[in-house]
Amino acid sequence: MNFNHTLEAFNRISEEKRNKIFDAAINEFAEHGYESANINNIALKAEVSIGSMYKYFKNKEELYLAIIHFGVESLKGILEEIICSEEDLLGKIEKIIRVIQSYSRSNVNLTKLYNQMTNENHSGLVWEIVSDMEGVTAKLYASFIKEAKDAGKVRNDVDEKLFAYFLDNLFILLQFSYSCEYYKERLKMFVSEDIFDKDDLVAEQLMKFIRGAFFLE
Repeated sequence: MNFNHTLEAFNRISEEKRNKIFDAAINEFAEHGYESANINNIALKAEVSIGSMYKYFKNKEELYLAIIHFGVESLKGILEEIICSEEDLLGKIEKIIRVIQSYSRSNVNLTKLYNQMTNENHSGLVWEIVSDMEGVTAKLYASFIKEAKDAGKVRNDVDEKLFAYFLDNLFILLQFSYSCEYYKERLKMFVSEDIFDKDDLVAEQLMKFIRGAFFLE
């Protein structure tokens, strides 16, 4: 789906106004989920008339999908930049972990929305958008694991596609652990109440876990 083409009227308004609408929509959908979110509340919080909202978006679903697309593209751009860098395998993984820690904190509601979205049943279009990012990261993770394997830095018995899947699951859970209350409480229960003041420790220990599972010492 080409949102730049579909949302021509929305793309013509100022960046400040677009950001206010996106912020209001992200907060509404993250707090209430798709079914209970109210486009009138979004318009009110964004200080936009409801008539204007329906000029920009045909309905609530189109707004919801635009928000998901925005979040996916934002995170995908960051990940691609790291993965395509000249860092070695472990350097790339550590950078991704650090970005997840900072990104999840500064985009709490967007991350909550991503978590909620995995439980939504209403639209196959959601998967269409998210699979774009997941397809990209799956291939990139698998390719850089294979490169390390071919260079003798990863055990020969590693299946790069499965290990890419395992690695991505660790990243997703870490992302939710810094933004979603259930996962935050889980992390505190397993470790300590002040664990969110110890980003360096989390990154260091997760790197040890990954190194032990994936790589030759």
